[in-house]
Amino acid sequence: MGEFDATLGTLIIGIFFNTYLYGLVTYQFAAYCSRKFNDPIHIRAMVWSLFILDTFHSGAAIYMAWSYTVTNYDNPAALAVAEWPYTFTPIGTAAAALVTQLFLGYRIWRLSGSDFLYAVVVVLAIPSFALGMACGIKAWMIQVLSELPQLNNLVSAWLAMQVSIDVFITVTLTIIFVRSKTGYHKTDTVLNRLIRGAIQTGLFAVVFSLGDLVSFLALPTTNLYGMFAIPIGRIYTNTLFDTLLTRDRLKSQMAGTYERKSANEVNWTGASTARNVSNIQLEVNRETTTDAIQLEVHKTVFTERSSFEGDGKTMVL
Repeated sequence: MGEFDATLGTLIIGIFFNTYLYGLVTYQFAAYCSRKFNDPIHIRAMVWSLFILDTFHSGAAIYMAWSYTVTNYDNPAALAVAEWPYTFTPIGTAAAALVTQLFLGYRIWRLSGSDFLYAVVVVLAIPSFALGMACGIKAWMIQVLSELPQLNNLVSAWLAMQVSIDVFITVTLTIIFVRSKTGYHKTDTVLNRLIRGAIQTGLFAVVFSLGDLVSFLALPTTNLYGMFAIPIGRIYTNTLFDTLLTRDRLKSQMAGTYERKSANEVNWTGASTARNVSNIQLEVNRETTTDAIQLEVHKTVFTERSSFEGDGKTMVL
């Protein structure tokens, strides 16, 4: 191995991958803006805030790469000092994680109606955010990379809590979607897509958080943990943006299976017998009234009703 492979090399790989993920974030942001979802102002503010945060952090990471590889090309001692974008990483990651986790927790509440499940997410997410902020502030105060192991306990608590939240959210969403299956092919296809999305995005964040934690504890004299730490914030933003944009993909999957009743309501009759009539209703809302189907996180409703049993089940996506 070269002299700087484990320090500068791993850091540059992390910055490259972060830049790639930022490209995906930019594409998703542009797609969100172009589709003109009729989301409430707090959702739009959340999208803009995360995009601005990711732009700032990704630009700062590129500046850090320039500083280490160009400005200090003939000054290897510079690698011993953490540039400010490095110490900002826990802060940016904690902020992106908090917004995404609270949003997904709210989604769990809308899907399940359980105040307890949402409270669990909030109770875990806010202390995790505080720990991430503390890690960033203390790292900025220390600055010398060789002294960062002083933060082992703080970093371990932060990342362990972050992983636990991501696992809880992923498992909870998966269980909710599995239990919501109706037996209708089109509806179950959409639910299977939601299940895969919940698992894939949650697993991605968990793997990088665990990689960051293990490398920070096991190889503190290298920058291997930076390779995992820098992109984590973009992973959370990608997760949230993908959740919002999935509404259009779900609309495409459900297209052609409905009978339109009005500008914002369509029905699909799945089965009918003498004793049991089941309907799937998709209630939607969007600025563009020409679309047959619209999906909106805070308005989309799947309803399964049984005229024989006289009960119903509602699931908000």
